[in-house]
Amino acid sequence: MAKKPKPAGLPTRQQILDFIETTDTPAGKREIARAFGLTAQDKIALKALLKDMADEGLIDSAPGRAFHKMGGLPKVTVLRIVDADDSGTIWAVPERWEAEGVPEPRLRVRERSKKSALGVGDRILARTEEAGNGWIAHPMKKLERGEALMLGVLHEEGGKFWLQGIEKKERRDFPVSDTGGASVGDLVLAEKAGRPPRMTARVTQRLGDPFEARSFSLIAIHKHSIPNVFSDELIEEAGRVAKQPLGEREDLRHLPIVAIDPADARDHDDAVWAAPDDDPSNPGGWRAIVAIADVSFYVRPGSLLDKEARRRGNSVYFPDRVVPMLPEILSADVCSLKEGQDRAAMACHFRVSKDGKLSDWRFTRAVIRVAANIAYEDAQAAIDAHQAKIKSVRIERSRDTQPDAQRVSTSLETNGDLVEAALLPLWNCWAALSKARDAREPLDLDLPERRIVLDEKGRILSVAPRERLDAHRLIEDYMIAANVCAAKALEAKKAPVMYRIHEPPSREKLVALKDYLETFDVPFALGQVVRPATFNHVLKRIGDSDFKPQVMEQVLRTQTQAYYGPANHGHFGLALGSYAHFTSPIRRYADLVVHRSLVSAYRLGEGGLSADDAENMERVGEVISTLERRAMEAERETVDRYVAAYLSEHVGQVMEARITGVASFGFFATVDGVGGDGLVPARDLGTEYFRYDEKSQALVGDDSGDRFVSGQHLQLRLVEANPVSGALRFELPDGKGSAGGGRDDRRRGGPKRVIKHRGRPANIKHQGKRRK
Repeated sequence: MAKKPKPAGLPTRQQILDFIETTDTPAGKREIARAFGLTAQDKIALKALLKDMADEGLIDSAPGRAFHKMGGLPKVTVLRIVDADDSGTIWAVPERWEAEGVPEPRLRVRERSKKSALGVGDRILARTEEAGNGWIAHPMKKLERGEALMLGVLHEEGGKFWLQGIEKKERRDFPVSDTGGASVGDLVLAEKAGRPPRMTARVTQRLGDPFEARSFSLIAIHKHSIPNVFSDELIEEAGRVAKQPLGEREDLRHLPIVAIDPADARDHDDAVWAAPDDDPSNPGGWRAIVAIADVSFYVRPGSLLDKEARRRGNSVYFPDRVVPMLPEILSADVCSLKEGQDRAAMACHFRVSKDGKLSDWRFTRAVIRVAANIAYEDAQAAIDAHQAKIKSVRIERSRDTQPDAQRVSTSLETNGDLVEAALLPLWNCWAALSKARDAREPLDLDLPERRIVLDEKGRILSVAPRERLDAHRLIEDYMIAANVCAAKALEAKKAPVMYRIHEPPSREKLVALKDYLETFDVPFALGQVVRPATFNHVLKRIGDSDFKPQVMEQVLRTQTQAYYGPANHGHFGLALGSYAHFTSPIRRYADLVVHRSLVSAYRLGEGGLSADDAENMERVGEVISTLERRAMEAERETVDRYVAAYLSEHVGQVMEARITGVASFGFFATVDGVGGDGLVPARDLGTEYFRYDEKSQALVGDDSGDRFVSGQHLQLRLVEANPVSGALRFELPDGKGSAGGGRDDRRRGGPKRVIKHRGRPANIKHQGKRRK
């Protein structure tokens, strides 16, 4: 049969192939027709031609109905980052690859900008380019990880399975096409498919019971793709390097060095020592040593341990577990500075003048033997008891504190009177360091940190603010001093520095703070040179006013986010010109980089900074800064889930609360002394219309003039506490807008219901069907 004549305007097969390969946008039928100026009649013929080319194996189609050369890649497609090699090169693979008999290609990612570093597991929309025998990807857009996968709880309703997402912002459930063997009530990882409003979910992995003790951190681990399992090969390497001899080192085992840490610390990577300086050039001054675990001795550049540590970036700390950066044999054993054990350390030696100035810093590889591992509370109790004894002052103590003071003081005295030999010199030297800190006036925000107390089975005993002691401040100031010495030492050696950078606030944020403070009649001049002391003076003027906590939170929001990088921009919050993280290499990759640079600069042996890392410090800094933000978000979300679980037993009760934020759709509040962040929707404030005043961050009633403003204390009833998402919801005590309060339930998405998990109430009240 003779072939039909080709319409005059229709492109040839080769022209179509050339266009698909050269265009920078997805090449669908519409784009091809537009490129060749085809008429409506030509488009009908084009559709048939494209089908013939697909049948002939010349082209294939990608999701979204774009075409690409058969056996190749779409010009624009979604890729998944799978690796980053030692040179910093990022590698990706197609998220979907269905070409039979053709191996999945690996693409080298050429980043357009270094502002948002890509990490393993990230998804990008990218333009692909064939180069020689390989492929290059040019990122166009970084996609949310959750666009493909989501965490949720499986439940059944109306004879069908549904997936309720764990995200607070997820306001609807998804019908489940495949349960993957999971049961109702299971926490699952699922793949979303389709487009709104016809989206479905397919379960890909069952994670277990979301309401079991210790599940909340597991949710964060999977949600944020945090690596939490070490390969057998990597554990084997860790065991091998842990056995290597310490080598030739400065011997500091004769010094009464002590490690002061939280009572529940899982690793001990810093220890401290101080003594009066007998050098006439430093009258009234001190000699001090901050000894840090010598992780660079065990984790060498380019090793499996190094690659895994960089992939993790840092340890992640949850109330019930830690996801370590290094295998346990290193993080909790060989590199952990344990009492009575010989340990490899990087020692920072420095002098402190009587007014707190640092001088004569140097770094050595040393062997130390920690005299005692002491909890903050015990160190504080011991020093208080000893000082009271010396001054012959009778101090009345609580039943909880006095036994600790007696026990620790006795314990330390049996070890050579370490209270006098170690703690008192540390406290006296710290008095000098405190003078220097007060003189430079760093940012002083006394915002409470929540402490989740669990029993041995992981059940919540209490949620309360963490106590802040002088012992905490002492260790912080010694660590800051060592970090300053590390940065300045590397600068003097003209060696690469991985700085910890905190830039001053932007003018836009300062303007917003000025407008906010005006609502409290607190002046804030924009023409001045802004220093940390500027904010401290504002807080001092406020004194003990009721609105001080929210002003501190607003000042915190005004600050920029700290990050790592090789270009020094100072540390605004600490009021320091040069600052680098040196004191926690067990749990932070940034500190390991600083250690390696010191090893190279001071010629301290093997394990120094590699040439590749020295040349790519900016890229390394971007990656570990991104991983740090991931860890912080995961930790914060997990605490929210624990708080919600704790409060789920109190649903229906009226609680003392404080408004933490106001928006046009309602206000957020936190429970006094416990925490959590819950919403009171504006629709629940009654029939009156409330307007949002952006300048004062308040909701104001049109008729009554009632105001709900950030920082306001009030009583609220808890109506929802969801441990899986960490979400809370409150209402006013009189029940305005609540079920049974006269509002139309259809406006609220249906009546309230209680999820039952495996036949038992879960104490999680939430809105009904939200799929519309």
